[in-house]
Amino acid sequence: MIVPRLIERKRDGDTLTSTEWRELVSAYSAGEVPDYQMSALLMAVFFRGMTRAETDALTDAMLGSGARLDLSGMTIPRLDKHSTGGVGDKVSLILAPLIAELGVAVPMMSGRGLGHTGGTLDKLESIPGFRTDLSLAAARAQLDRTGCALIGQTGEIAPADKKLYALRDATGTVEAIPLIAASIMSKKLAEGLTGLVLDIKSGSGAFLPELEREIELAKTMIELGADRGCPVVALVTAMDRPLGNACGNSIEVREAIEFLHGNPPADLATVTYALGAEMLLLAGVTKTGADAHARMRDAIESGRAAERFRAIIEAQGGDPRVVDDVSLLPSAPARIEYVASRDGIVQRVEPRAIGHGVVALGGGRRAMHDIVDPGVGFDILVKPNATVAAGDVIAIIHAADDAGGVTGRGVLDHAISIGDTRVDVLPLVSHRITSAAVERLQ
Repeated sequence: MIVPRLIERKRDGDTLTSTEWRELVSAYSAGEVPDYQMSALLMAVFFRGMTRAETDALTDAMLGSGARLDLSGMTIPRLDKHSTGGVGDKVSLILAPLIAELGVAVPMMSGRGLGHTGGTLDKLESIPGFRTDLSLAAARAQLDRTGCALIGQTGEIAPADKKLYALRDATGTVEAIPLIAASIMSKKLAEGLTGLVLDIKSGSGAFLPELEREIELAKTMIELGADRGCPVVALVTAMDRPLGNACGNSIEVREAIEFLHGNPPADLATVTYALGAEMLLLAGVTKTGADAHARMRDAIESGRAAERFRAIIEAQGGDPRVVDDVSLLPSAPARIEYVASRDGIVQRVEPRAIGHGVVALGGGRRAMHDIVDPGVGFDILVKPNATVAAGDVIAIIHAADDAGGVTGRGVLDHAISIGDTRVDVLPLVSHRITSAAVERLQ
């Protein structure tokens, strides 16, 4: 295998064989292919795409590069939910304990921040002591004990994807549909799932802002799952503004905990319950969406979901007291109010700008090995079409120092605009996609 020749062929629009993809992935995992060569190949894929056969081959190669979580002995359904990435998206933190409390095993494998989006692992690790580096054996034991394991990719699971995931983030090749689909599905298929629900983000803050490409991505992953015995359902949800209020690692954990105590922002509740209902329906726990919503609300209102999260945190080495006292979470030294500059109507709250702003404050990575500050970020207190008066507090900046506060103000000056007219926004949940059809919901 001569890697430069493979790069040239992809660059020129040719296809690689299944054998070539398998050998390439194996060699890269073993350190025999340098990052600069794999980066060049990823960029060629970004511009030239991949055939369905190539996407299949890459998925299977990354899946086969490691071990799988053996859940064949479990008698209850095993479901996971995966988001394509957004700003303020803390849904996984809520759904994992909530769905586990309702009788579904939730082996949830997540990633770190990618581009302008936050990562579930970074959020979880802002909980003091919380460990996401569980072995497969430890994850299986925790699933038996708590019904949920919130883990990252260890060296056991799709190690090739783990390397490629970090490389994509650092080389501007995140948005390629085949790479996204193969990355997600290689991890999810390794979890031993009986079903998967996808949250496909739409709008300016999504990796794929165009609806046609979002649907293409969903269909690709649905087909990859169906061909390998894992039914997949996808919802398209809005990411033309941040989800919820909190944007930043520990700030989002705080908001997730507040949700579990029955105090969610309305938009976050809508998206979370819609995705949770799909998980319960796919698991066969319930037969109707109305019943699924009722079960989830009861688990929240009774305190059972919060108690389940407490048990999960404790089992993974974290401080369970944070569920009752969010002040124990890391916080930034500087807390700066950002006020409306004029009377009017909020016309834009740009999620991509805010996501990059969290990174600029230190809450994400510019390079593969950057250290993340868990306490920085933003509380965005307004949504598009909100009426505000000059001087109203519309956001709070959480910064490491005064210089960070200046950075945060600059971010918000760019991200939030106020005008005189109302604007169109995307429906919070717009489409439901299955192997059978694409259904427009709103």
